Order: sequence, then C-alpha cells, then structure tokens
Amino acid sequence: MSKDTTTLPSTADVEDLPFAKPLENGEFQTGRVFTVITGHAVHDTYTAFLPPLLPAFIANLALSRAEAGLLSVFISAPSVLQPLMGYFADRISLKALIVLGPTLTGMMMSILGITPSYWMMALFLIIAGFSSAGFHATAPVMVSSLSGRSLGRGMGFWMVGGELGRALGPIIVAMAIRFMEIQGIIWLIPGGLITSIILYIRLKDVPDRRPDTTEGISWGAVLTSMRPIMIPLLGLLLTRAFLLPALSTYLPIYLTDEGAEIWFAGISLSLFEVAGIAGAFLGGTISDRFGRRRILAASMLAAPILTLLFVSTDGWIQILLLPILGLAALSTAPVMMAIVLESVPENRALANGIYLALSFLSRSGAVLVLGLLGDRYGLGLAFQVSSIIMLLGLPIIPFLPKKSVV
Repeated sequence: MSKDTTTLPSTADVEDLPFAKPLENGEFQTGRVFTVITGHAVHDTYTAFLPPLLPAFIANLALSRAEAGLLSVFISAPSVLQPLMGYFADRISLKALIVLGPTLTGMMMSILGITPSYWMMALFLIIAGFSSAGFHATAPVMVSSLSGRSLGRGMGFWMVGGELGRALGPIIVAMAIRFMEIQGIIWLIPGGLITSIILYIRLKDVPDRRPDTTEGISWGAVLTSMRPIMIPLLGLLLTRAFLLPALSTYLPIYLTDEGAEIWFAGISLSLFEVAGIAGAFLGGTISDRFGRRRILAASMLAAPILTLLFVSTDGWIQILLLPILGLAALSTAPVMMAIVLESVPENRALANGIYLALSFLSRSGAVLVLGLLGDRYGLGLAFQVSSIIMLLGLPIIPFLPKKSVV
C-alpha cells in the first residue's frame, strides 16, 4: 500500500467536514482520537463492574446463575435502539451522548452496591444501558472520521479503550470491595463526572453532524449497502456470541465455583481483559495490512482451542493461559467493526448501530442459554459448548465480501 502524501486541509476546512464521513485523504488525528478513547476507557471501566459483582449478588440476594446472567442482559437491552440512535447521529448532533456517557453510566453502576432489591438493580442497569448504547452508537463513528484511511488502526485503538476499561473495572471494584465492602463502590462516581468535563472541553470543536444533503438517505438504502455482509455477519455474530460472554460474564462465577475468592476472580478477569488490549490493537491494526478475513480466521481458531485447554486445567496453568486467551478472543471485535464501517461509508453511525443491535441480540440470547446450561450442568461444560460453536463459524469467513479485505 502506497503512502498517502495528500496535503491536509487547513484547520478551518477540517472543522467543516461531516462527523460521519471519513477523512479519506487525511492522516490519523492522534490527539482527538485518544481523547475519545480515554472516554471509552473510563466509560467501560464502570460497565465492567458488573461481572465481578455477580458472585456477591448471588450470595446476597439468593440468585440463580441464570438470574445473575440476566442482569447483564438488562444493561445491554437498550442496544436494540442503537440503529435509531445511529440514524439520527448521521443527521443531527448527538455529541452530548458521548460527553455525558461516562457520568450517567458511572453513577448508575456505582450505586449498585447499595441497591436493596433485584428489580431496582435491574432498573439502574437499564438506565446505564441507555447511556452506554448512546455512547457506543456515536463515539466509534467519531473515531472513524478522525482516523483517515487507517480505519483498522482507528477501530483497534477504539477497542483498546474498551478493553482497558474492562481490564481496570474488575480490579477497581474488587479492591473497593476488599477495603470498603460492596457499599463502598459509590465513592467511585466522581471519575465519570471528571471525564465528561474533559470530553466536553477537548471535543467541543470536533465536527459532529452531516451536511443537509444526506437527509434523504433511507434505512432501505443503508440495508441494501450492507446486504453483501449481512448474512455472513449474522453467522459470525451468532457463532462468536457464546464464547465471549462465557469468558467476560461468567469467568468470575466459574472461578468462585472452583473455590477462588471474589477478589481473585475479579483480578483473573482483569488479566484476561488486559491481554485483550493487545489483542484489540493488534487485530485492528494488522488487518489493515494482512486482511480482515485472515485475522478473523486466526482468532476464531485460536480462542476456542485455548478455552478448551483452560477448562481442562487448573491452578497456575489456567493463570498462564488467560493472557493468551484474552489476546486471541478479543482481537475479532475491531476487525468486524471495521468491516461494517467500510460497507456503508456515508452512513457509518446507522451501520454501526445495526451491527451493535445484532450483536446485542445474539449475545443476550447466548448469556441466558449459558446461564441455564451452567445451572444444570456446570459452567465448565458451558465453556466447552461455547468453544465448539465458535469453531463452527470458521467456514463462514470466506463469504465476507473481498472488498472488506485490504
């Protein structure tokens, strides 16, 4: 690939560019990209509080594993509205969803420790879910518009922010529980407020609405543009939907069932997520050079094999496997998101919203099935079944359109 030598537009010209339209001849705008990614990291730090808290909720509220898993569905349920959010984000300014996301999500997640009932907890998680859905429907599109022609790199960095948050979240909440009890996590609220203030100051001059000429573009036109990737995309989402929540949602419960303490289970999840930071960055970045499908195939082959090894071992061998597993399992997300955003360059927010909604539906169903399977047969078997299902997705990868491969 030849190096782009096109002269960058002036600052004034850049600020007139549409939010959802990529800077096709521009360079990677590092400062602005990292501002959004920092907000992503803080936001997802709060949403990552939930999995390490599930064992405590099971004990305190006498929940089944399926009921505990359903809590993760409550926070994800508003994702079904992400296509609608993306539709409006392509036409009007929804930057407020990015700016306010860390504050609202952080507040809702930090009060879970003092919530006395299951259904009140569900309500707070749904509110956090709306905040999270709005943030994730709009922020990655802003990153894509600031990434120039290095879309895979931009999505890799976007995923790094999320994985960093998901790595820090379990550590922070585990330490809060260890030193302040579960009620002490309410003191973590200010981090989100400070982050929102920084986002407002740093992003107030970033363009965030499309020109009026795009108002006539219909949902049907976007769906038609996505048609070449829709069927294989659905297949990949369904086959990978089981393994990722098995690891990211049920790993702490699995380890506590095996005799680990809650704080150790949280630390183990963080170890998995820390490795995912490298996986997210490498997956997106090297897919720009070696192709989306090749990276997807490598990840979807390695992750299930490593998971099968993980559940068949114990002790230090499991600890050693976790980083490698995180590296493999979490490298697929930026690649799939890059493929989706490439498919509809003029309406990336809507395309991203459709992708995220489909991802939610497949993931939510998988979480419930895994919880029921874990209640009846144990989470070890649930992890094994998830691994086999993911391997079934490998034959689907060649059906992705070739234009998605650089």
